[in-house]
Amino acid sequence: MEYSPYSSQLTVRPSAPEVGTMRPSSLMAIIGRIEEAIDEETAAIHTDLNFDLKASNARKSRHLYELTRAMKGMSPRDLGDEHRGGMLRLRKKLERNEIVIKAHLDAVGEVASLIQTAIQHAETDGTYSSSEFGR
Repeated sequence: MEYSPYSSQLTVRPSAPEVGTMRPSSLMAIIGRIEEAIDEETAAIHTDLNFDLKASNARKSRHLYELTRAMKGMSPRDLGDEHRGGMLRLRKKLERNEIVIKAHLDAVGEVASLIQTAIQHAETDGTYSSSEFGR
């Protein structure tokens, strides 16, 4: 129960589930949210030039933290077949996501290297070289 000095009403809010006491449907909901975030990120990296990778990574981290808290105190034996299947699906999606992110970062590195080379080339085009001052 919660009392607000700004209201004469007494508010009853459900308490958060205790760590490690998640219902099976809650665990599947968490797995589903993580899968959705990973699928969205993997697709967006390929198609959206303005995709906010940092925000997406923060969202995935929050979801994975939620999953870790939900599973605290559970052993693999506590998981049903549905949960094992969801975890295996999630693992495969994370592996694919990792490959896509690595490829994206490699491409960003290549572009940065090309820009750096172009800048260096422009700075050393002979205009201000020491051989020009020696004549």
